[in-house]
Amino acid sequence: DGVTSRSMFGGYGLYQHGVIFGMIVDGVLYFKVGEGNKAAYVEHKSKPFTYVHGNKKPVSMSYWEVPEEIMENNDELVRWVDAAVAEANEKHKRKHKK
Repeated sequence: DGVTSRSMFGGYGLYQHGVIFGMIVDGVLYFKVGEGNKAAYVEHKSKPFTYVHGNKKPVSMSYWEVPEEIMENNDELVRWVDAAVAEANEKHKRKHKK
């Protein structure tokens, strides 16, 4: 409900009610990860989205790849979306409190 997408740096950002919770880059789906859901990604041996800008070191973002077995299970995928949205909203609240 309220999910939209926008193109961004060669991929797409996924938003719920204007807050980004995921992205698709090079055909790979990534969700927002934080304290509340990171363990599940680590358990599935997922990796964070990483990019290199210029000649600098790789930069990892707080968006991790959604495991294939999760994408193939609609009920689990909904739970992972909800967790990613919760993490995104928490970060959004903290950011706008300052």
